[in-house]
Amino acid sequence: MAKNNIVLIGMAGAGKSTVGHILAQLLGYGFIDSDELIEQEQKNSLQRLLDEQGYIRLREMEAQALLAIESSRSVIATGGSAVYSKNALNHLAEQALIVFLDAPFGTIEERIGDFSQRGLAKPEGQTLQALFDERRPLYQRYANLTISISNASPAAIATQITQALKL
Repeated sequence: MAKNNIVLIGMAGAGKSTVGHILAQLLGYGFIDSDELIEQEQKNSLQRLLDEQGYIRLREMEAQALLAIESSRSVIATGGSAVYSKNALNHLAEQALIVFLDAPFGTIEERIGDFSQRGLAKPEGQTLQALFDERRPLYQRYANLTISISNASPAAIATQITQALKL
């Protein structure tokens, strides 16, 4: 299968969905948001699923949603915990270039604010900083391309991705 999809990975608050929509429009690609796939399949919000079934089950649901994706010419925004599933990331890597939207911790903290309603798949009591520190090396491991988002607008980030990938 040709690598004609783009997968966006990164922390919640990095802008994967926002940048993904813009990138898909720029490229004339479809757009898939794995968080939306889970919510549609489960007929529930991520936060409610997290509250009722726990973070491990939510991560399993995300892996299942990603493993089910068979797409072409799509931009795929993953949930922040996608990188916990080696199988799911390897599946996506077969059909896509994986782009890590690398946001500094301060940006993530500012954008997420009160993460108690954000549907973050993490152990109870784990701080946002600890989660960030745990996930960042995983994002780096799977990424074909890392884009530092700093203070760039979503449109500028999408343009930067197209230029980096020479699309």
